[in-house]
Amino acid sequence: MTSVKEQEAIKKLMAFLQEWDSARKVARSHILDNFIESNSGKTGPELELEFSQGASLFLARLTAWLRMTYMYGTCLDKLLKSIGIFLSAASGRRYLLEFLEIGGVLTLLEILGLSHLREEDKRESVKLLQLVANAGRKYKELICESYGVRSLAEFLATSTSTEAQEETQLLLGSLGRGNPKYQNQVYKGLVAVLSCSSPRAQQLSLQTLRVMQEAVGEAPRAVVEPLLAVLRSVHLEVQYEAIQLLRALMACEVRPALLKGLVVLLTPPRREAFALSSETTQGRCAEEGAGGHRRILAKESATVAEELIQLEVVHSLMVAMGNQDHAVSQRHASVSLVYFVRTFPSVEETVRLTVGDTLFQLFMDSPETWYTKMDSFQAEILASTGVDNPQELATLQATEG
Repeated sequence: MTSVKEQEAIKKLMAFLQEWDSARKVARSHILDNFIESNSGKTGPELELEFSQGASLFLARLTAWLRMTYMYGTCLDKLLKSIGIFLSAASGRRYLLEFLEIGGVLTLLEILGLSHLREEDKRESVKLLQLVANAGRKYKELICESYGVRSLAEFLATSTSTEAQEETQLLLGSLGRGNPKYQNQVYKGLVAVLSCSSPRAQQLSLQTLRVMQEAVGEAPRAVVEPLLAVLRSVHLEVQYEAIQLLRALMACEVRPALLKGLVVLLTPPRREAFALSSETTQGRCAEEGAGGHRRILAKESATVAEELIQLEVVHSLMVAMGNQDHAVSQRHASVSLVYFVRTFPSVEETVRLTVGDTLFQLFMDSPETWYTKMDSFQAEILASTGVDNPQELATLQATEG
C-alpha cells in the first residue's frame, strides 16, 4: 500500500496534468515558463522526484502538443526548451528514447524547413538535435537516416541568424565524427553549402570540412569546383578558410585539378576577358587571391611548385603583372613570381629574357613596386607573353638535381 505522503504526491501530479490538459494557449505558456524556471539543469532522478515518478507523463504531453502545433509556432520556443530539460537530464536516457519513439527527430528536422517559423525556434530545434547526436553513434545515424544532413545543410545555407548557423555547424561537425557510415554524406552536404550566397555559411562550412578532412582521407572530386569558386569571394574570412582547406587537400588525389583551377583563376583564356574581369570586385579578388594562394602552396612543397610551373604558372603571373587596369593584382602576381624566380634558375632565366635586364633588376630589387615603373609597351609584352614551354620543367629538374 502507498503511504499518505505518496498518495498526496500522486494527487498533486494528477492535478497538475489535469490543469495542463484543460489549459489553453496562454495558460500552457505560463505552465511552461514555471517549468523551465524551476527545473532547468535537473537530473533524471530529480525530475522523477518533482513529478512523483511520473515525469514521462508530462513529457508525453509536451511531445504530443509539439507534433500538433509546431507548424503554427505556438509557444514553440518554450515547448522546445521544456523538452530540452528532459533530453539533457543526466541519467535521463529514458526520456530521450521516449522522445525518439514518437518521431521526435523528424519533427525537429521538419521545423528547420518551415520558412515562416522564427530563427530562434529553429535554433532551439538544432540544439535538441545536438542532444540526440551527443547520445552516441546510433543516434547520429538516426538523424542521418532521417535526411538530417540535407535539412541541416539547407538550413545552414539559408539561415539569417549567425547564432543558429553556428549551432548548425556544431551539429554537422558532430555528425561528421564517430559516424563512419554517414561521414562522406556529411562531407558532401558541407560541400553543397559552399555554393550558397551566405558568406558566414561558407566560412563555417569550410572550417568544418577542414576539420573533417583528416578523417575522410580522399576528398570527393565534387569539392574542386565549389572550392575554387569560393576563392573568388570578396570576403577575406571566406578566402582564408578556403586556403586552409586547399592546403589540407594538397595530399589528396584532387590536387592536380585544384592547382590547374588556381592557374585558370588568374589568367582567363582571352586578353579581353581578363580586362573585363578586372573591372568587377569578384574578378579582382580572384586575381589577387590566386597569386597569394599559389605562393603559399609553392613555398610549402617543392613538388607543388614544380606542378604549378608545369601548369604554366609563370605565364599566368606575368600576364597578371601586365594588367595595368588593376595595380593590386599586379602587386600580388609580382610577389608570387619573385618566389619562383628566386627558387628556380630556369624561371629566373625565362623572366629575364622576357622583360630585359633593366626591368628585371627593378623587379628583383623591389617586387612590390617595380610594376609602377613599367611603360605601356612593357606591360603589353607581359600581358601577351607565353613564357612557359614544355622543356621548362625538365630544365628545372635538371638544374635542381
